[in-house]
Amino acid sequence: MKLIKKMFMVMSVMIMLVVVGCSNTPAGPSENDALAQCLTEQGAVMYGTEWCSHCKNQKASFGNSFQYINYVDCDKNGAACDAAGVTGYPTWVVNGQNYPGAQQLGRLASLAGC
Repeated sequence: MKLIKKMFMVMSVMIMLVVVGCSNTPAGPSENDALAQCLTEQGAVMYGTEWCSHCKNQKASFGNSFQYINYVDCDKNGAACDAAGVTGYPTWVVNGQNYPGAQQLGRLASLAGC
C-alpha cells in the first residue's frame, strides 16, 4: 500500500511538471511591452485583417506585446479603415501619417518618438 501511495505521489508531481511546462502563459513582461505601450500612448494605430499574412507577421514581430497595440480589424470595422485612408494591409497611422506595409519596430519607435 505504501508503494502505491509513493507511486501516486511521484506520478502526480510529474503530471504537474508537464502541465506547468506546457503552459503558454508568459512568466513576466515581454521584451516589446514598453514599445507597444508607448505606441499606444502616442496614438499609433495598426489597421489590418486577420487573413493578411503581412499583418500576421507584423503582429508576430511584437510577440505577446501586441496585446497593447491599438489594432483595428478592417474586416470588422471597414468604416474606420476607410476614414483613416487605409488602402492596404497592414497600415500604421502614426501622428496623422499613413505608413503602409509592415514596419520595423525601430522605425515605429522613431516615428512615434518612443
